Amino acid sequence: MKKLFLFVAFILLISITYSQVLFTYGSHSVSKDEFLRAYNKNKTATTDPEQAMREYLDLYTKFKLKVQAAKDMHLDTLPSLQSDLQNFTTQIENNYLQDEKEVDALVNEAFNRSQKDIHVQHFYVLINDKMSPADTLKLYKAINEAYDELKKGGTDYDEIVSEIKEKIAPLQGNDLGWITVFTLPYEFENIIYGLKPGQVSKPYRSKKGWHIFKNEEERPAVGKIKVAQILFAVPAGNINMRDHAKQLADSVYNALRSGADFGELAKQYSNDRRTYMNDGILPEFGVATYDGGFEKVAFSLKNDSDISKPFQTEFGYHIIRRISRSPVPENKSDEAYIANLKQQVLADSRIALAKEKFLKEVLVKTDYKKNNAINEKDLWKITDTFAISNKKISSGNINENTTLFSFNNAKVKVGDWMQYVKNVKNAYAAHASQTHDELYKSYVSLAALENYKSRLEKFNPEFKYQVQEFKDGNMLFEVMEREVWSKASADSVGLEKYYNDHKTNYKWNASADAVLFSCANATAAKTAVDEINKGEKWNDLVKDNSQIQADSGRYELSQIPVKEKTNFTAGLVTAPVVNSGDGTSIFSLIIKIYPENEQRSFADARGLVINDYQNFLEKKWIGELKKKYPVKVNEKVFLSIKQ
Repeated sequence: MKKLFLFVAFILLISITYSQVLFTYGSHSVSKDEFLRAYNKNKTATTDPEQAMREYLDLYTKFKLKVQAAKDMHLDTLPSLQSDLQNFTTQIENNYLQDEKEVDALVNEAFNRSQKDIHVQHFYVLINDKMSPADTLKLYKAINEAYDELKKGGTDYDEIVSEIKEKIAPLQGNDLGWITVFTLPYEFENIIYGLKPGQVSKPYRSKKGWHIFKNEEERPAVGKIKVAQILFAVPAGNINMRDHAKQLADSVYNALRSGADFGELAKQYSNDRRTYMNDGILPEFGVATYDGGFEKVAFSLKNDSDISKPFQTEFGYHIIRRISRSPVPENKSDEAYIANLKQQVLADSRIALAKEKFLKEVLVKTDYKKNNAINEKDLWKITDTFAISNKKISSGNINENTTLFSFNNAKVKVGDWMQYVKNVKNAYAAHASQTHDELYKSYVSLAALENYKSRLEKFNPEFKYQVQEFKDGNMLFEVMEREVWSKASADSVGLEKYYNDHKTNYKWNASADAVLFSCANATAAKTAVDEINKGEKWNDLVKDNSQIQADSGRYELSQIPVKEKTNFTAGLVTAPVVNSGDGTSIFSLIIKIYPENEQRSFADARGLVINDYQNFLEKKWIGELKKKYPVKVNEKVFLSIKQ
């Protein structure tokens, strides 16, 4: 009875498994899931989903047949294809060495924070390890006294700082101005963006001291701006130069109001040596980049080309001209903006949170196990001895061959760890002061990630699919090049025979000998049209004007760009058609008109013949592959896809 039950269960399992096979080709099979994955990735809008899926099924079976042919030819062993695959794998694997959900959450958080700017007050006391407990306590009292005063509603910040500094300890405070996402360290940003306008944070302990932040006010994010400036620099405290700079700035401003060129005046008068030769243009910037007063004036300019009155900062007097303004995108569908935020997240300290969580998952997946039998004092002893004197010793029950920790497919020896410590301490000064525990944690992280990376295809199906898609695509290109494209182009006898056998397919529609002109802009096109209409030879026109290019030949009338329905006649110069994308213009000079249905010569039809002959060879080849690998579609499974 038990045997019968197992047999029935086995048959049922086989039946269920088989039912998910969509089609076979020879001894190979393709599952419903594999097909759907490919179909959903490539599908387009259609009014007949079943027909579209049928057509894609036909394409996909042919794709699998071609790839199998490439495998039979061992094209996957070609050094060039293996090198391409290795390079591709290296390029994408880092995308899978992080928790994408955590990264996406950080990007989403950054997007939300980017929608507003916050004006921040900052109060702090600095602490270092050399301070006595009594001094540290005074600083702690000072920051808490500041917190109490601010909570009571105190707004005379200079007075609060001064009184606490005099009575208790050196409290410091400063107006940070407007900030946005990524302006400050993430630990501070988290506190600030958690405050409501007017709210004060509780004292926060960082590595350098205690901090309080106040959300002074908020506004919708101003985004970024690009300006040009003329700087009249004034050394600090030099009153005479200040007065002279003010007079000069006023004089230049009056000249600008009278129509003088800003860039020329920047070259002549600006003391900003980074920008004066470039018309005074600064790189685009956002809040918290320059002096607060400078930014305030810049963002107050309403329109492009607006010019500010002269204004003073600690650097001197400035006149600025607005060039452009880039608002912060308000929609997450702006792919370029989201991609830029992601790059900033990945380069910022906040990514450490996602990395830490991902590492915990990696340690579980790789089955990391520490050798708890190892005595840490013995381990540190033999490690330091090797790092300092290059001598390998034993201590207690461990030596270089002892297993330090293991993964489910590999063991890491103490000797590996010893070499790692020696290498990093010699190569990187930053590691010299690290403790053994810190170095050990770094080494475990490195080893676990390397182990995980070596088995990415097992741990991450998406990575496996992406690598396989690239590998198959590369093999497909190579086998098509060998079996179809190159073969067709090189077979001159076959091409001419195909042309002669199918001459009726190669007739001209209504056509013309014509010259097609491509002009850099509408002005150049108008000039060219006028000159040709005056009788200038077109080849002389092109030779003398770098903004105009021309190509002559026989074209079907449908290939000639026109603005509207046109009655083509010899000598006609068509109206220029402007490309809205890049501003270029195209027009044509008609030389001679031909009636439709004239026979194309082999030379005229060669491009079309090659394309048709390639299709002919491909169809013939597919027929041969289907004989070698008969294709059988499971209709029941196919019909289930639509449900």
